[in-house]
Amino acid sequence: MTTKKEFNSFEEMLSGSDVPVLVDFYADWCGPCQMMVPILEQVNAQLKDRLQIVKIDTDKYTGLASQYAIAALPTLVLFKEGKPVDRIEGVVQAPQLVQHLRALI
Repeated sequence: MTTKKEFNSFEEMLSGSDVPVLVDFYADWCGPCQMMVPILEQVNAQLKDRLQIVKIDTDKYTGLASQYAIAALPTLVLFKEGKPVDRIEGVVQAPQLVQHLRALI
């Protein structure tokens, strides 16, 4: 569920992707974040050719969390052409998330 190419920065990865990028801002200690793991695996299985999923640990990348005003975990941010276009906070079930993302990508 992570990027297959090597990039020097988060921004380079976002702008260098051929498909929209769904970024999962999470923390290891966050229970709801752990609940999202199998959900995102289901989403990835259904949308793998149309969407890239990247996980960002907010404890390790506090600057990114601050830059994108991440105040709640988990937070999913959808980027298209390197720019954020949608944000979802909290746990969302796979069918609803897939339907929501299909409308945006």
